[in-house]
Amino acid sequence: MATITDFKKLDIRVGKIIEVLDFPEAHKPSYKLKIDFGVEIGVKFSSAQLVKNYKKEKLFGKKVLGIVNFPPRQIGPFVSEVLTLGVADKENDCVLVIPEDNEVEPGSKLY
Repeated sequence: MATITDFKKLDIRVGKIIEVLDFPEAHKPSYKLKIDFGVEIGVKFSSAQLVKNYKKEKLFGKKVLGIVNFPPRQIGPFVSEVLTLGVADKENDCVLVIPEDNEVEPGSKLY
């Protein structure tokens, strides 16, 4: 069982998607995201399986939550530096976890 101490080890921040690219090399339909996590963390890259529920144009500028202190993960020719958080819909496709208030600044920490 995880403890509150385990949870506190995760650094979950608000980021703003500033670029969305197709990722045809991925095994499952995915996008390459460039996400701004504010001054302290900076800009990071993430691969996310969002193609079924989101068009690229709808993702641009969207605020998301991401775990910024996991080690980078090689996904084909791409290095994903953060885990963008989502939940499964009825078809088991990813729906993003987003802050309710769009005024939340990039870099804000989940607590």
